[in-house]
Amino acid sequence: MNPAARSADGSRRVLLMLLLPGLVALGVTFVLPLLWLFRASFASSAIGAFSGGDWTLSSYETVLTDPFYWLVAWNTLVLGFNVAVFTVILSYPIALFLARTESRWRGVLTALAVAPLLTSSVVRTYGWMVILGDQGVINSTLQALSLTDGVVRLTNNSFGATVALIEIFMPYAILAMLSGFGRLNTQLEEAAAMLGANRLKVFTRIILPLSLPGVLTAALLVFVLAISAFVTPRLMGGGRVFVLGTEVYNEATVTLNWPLAAALSVLLLVLFSSVIVIYQRALRALEA
Repeated sequence: MNPAARSADGSRRVLLMLLLPGLVALGVTFVLPLLWLFRASFASSAIGAFSGGDWTLSSYETVLTDPFYWLVAWNTLVLGFNVAVFTVILSYPIALFLARTESRWRGVLTALAVAPLLTSSVVRTYGWMVILGDQGVINSTLQALSLTDGVVRLTNNSFGATVALIEIFMPYAILAMLSGFGRLNTQLEEAAAMLGANRLKVFTRIILPLSLPGVLTAALLVFVLAISAFVTPRLMGGGRVFVLGTEVYNEATVTLNWPLAAALSVLLLVLFSSVIVIYQRALRALEA
C-alpha cells in the first residue's frame, strides 16, 4: 500500500473513531426509542407496548377511520402553517436589518433579538395568558377606552395559541434567516440601482430571491416546532384546541392508551417527513 493510501485509510479510521461516540449516543437516545415507538403503535394493549405481545393494526385503524383524528391532524397543519407564515413575515425585516447593518451595536441587537430564548416557553406562554386573558391588558384597555362593551375572547382558542407561538418561535426564525442570508451582496444592489432600478425592484429582483433559502429554512424550522408544540396550545387553548401534541399527551397520560398515543406520534413523524421532502424539493428548485 502506497503512503497516500495509508494516510487516507488512517484518516478514515480517525474520523470513524471521532464519530463513534456521537453515533452511539444517537442510537441510544433516538433510534432505539423510535423503534420502540413503532413497536408500541402495533401493540394490542398498553401492556403489550412494554412487553411485546400481539401485533395489530387497530390503533392505526382508529386513527384513520375516526373523523376526530382527521380534524386533529387538520388543526395541527393549519396551526403550523399559520404560525410559520406570520413568524417569517414578522421576523424577516429584523433578520434583514441585522444582516445588513454595520452598526457597532449589531452584536447587542442580535443578542436582544434572541434573548427570549433565555426564558422558558412556559413562562412566556403564561405572560401571553395575562396579556390576552379576559381581564388582561388588551381587554382592560379596550373596555377603558369604551371600544367594546364585553370581553373579547383572545384566549382559549386557536387565535391565542397562534399569537403565543409566533412570539415564542420568532428568535428561531431570526437565527435561521441570519444563517441563510450569506448570498446577499450589496454590490449587486448597487449595480441594480446604477442601472435605474428603484428600491422596490431591488428588493423583489435581488434581495428577496437571494434570501429565499434562508426564509424557507426558517419556515421549515418554525413549522416543525409548531406542529409538535404541546405546552402553548394546551395552556392558550384552554383544552379547546386539539392538535396532535395535546392528543398524544391525553392518550398517554389520561386514557393510558399507549398504542394509540404511539400511532398518533407516528402520524406526526409522517407529517415531519412530508414537510422535509417538500422543503428539499423547493430548495433544489431555487438553486436550479
